[in-house]
Order: sequence, then C-alpha cells, then structure tokens
Amino acid sequence: MIRTLDFLLASLAFLIFSPILVLIFLIIYFENKSPLFFQKRVGKNMNQFTLIKFRTMSKGTKSCATHLVDNSKITKLGKLLRKTKLDELPQLLNVIKGDMSLVGPRPCLPSQFELIDIRKTYNIYDYLPGITGLAQINGIDMSNPILLSQIDSKMMKNLNLNKYFYYLISTFLGRGFGDRVMK
Repeated sequence: MIRTLDFLLASLAFLIFSPILVLIFLIIYFENKSPLFFQKRVGKNMNQFTLIKFRTMSKGTKSCATHLVDNSKITKLGKLLRKTKLDELPQLLNVIKGDMSLVGPRPCLPSQFELIDIRKTYNIYDYLPGITGLAQINGIDMSNPILLSQIDSKMMKNLNLNKYFYYLISTFLGRGFGDRVMK
C-alpha cells in the first residue's frame, strides 16, 4: 500500500512542482552548466542506485558524506536550496522509479562503511530508503551513525499511514534541516 501511495503522491508532486523544478534547473544551469547531481547510494537489500538531486555544491567537489564537506563548497543558491529542501525535489523521480520511498531512512554512500555496518545490525536495508523521515524532521544526520540507525529502525518498525503523513507534512512545513556541513 505504501508503494502505491509513494508512486501516486510522488507523481502528483512532480507534476505540481514541475514549474519550480524547471526554474531551479535553469537557474543552476546558467550558473554552472550542471544543474543535476547524480550519486550512487545504498538502497534496499544493499542494492546501489543513482540518487538525483539539484547541485548545491561547486562542480568538482569530492563525493563524500555531506557532514564532511567544507561549507565553502556550497554555492549561494545551494544554501537556499538546502535550507528549503528544494534540492531534494528531483528525488521524486527516484520514488516514482521505485528506488526510494517518500518516507524512510536516508540512503547513504557506499563509502560510509561505519554507517553501513551499523545499519546492517538494525536491519535498515530491509526497507526502501526515503526522502524524509523521523531523523530528518528532528535534525539527526549521518554524522551520528548509531543514533541515526536507532531512530531509523524505530521509525520503520512503527511506520503506519498516520506517521507516514506526519513525516511528510512536517518536512513540507520546514521542520528539521538539511545535513550539516563542516564549518
């Protein structure tokens, strides 16, 4: 049922937000000719998939966990996109495709070995990764892998339709924030 809901809501959101998607795409394109960012992530059953986001960092920035990136690498527009979470909108395509859910644990990089190992013990890879969830609305990011895994496990074990919509609405209303970056 959640997969059907994901598909319908993501498709509807993609249509509704398509003018904003096109506008952001064009602004970033004229700024640096590379508006989209593609990155391998670890998904359900530890299968890798390609995550799609709007580029918020300078081209050529090393691909690593966001909390390990120097703040100076984030563009001015990127700071706004991250703060408003608009950089996440292209992930609606990942949801439509079935790589992700709207609600679930944020997918990590294949190079985040510590987080991957901890997530295995909490069975996080039994679930589709998501755009948002309990950790995101509470400001918990990948810089604390144990706490993140515990919160993600708790969320997925207790996920129901009410909580699914609560996480989505909380995110839409601006609760939480994007991943931290180094100062």
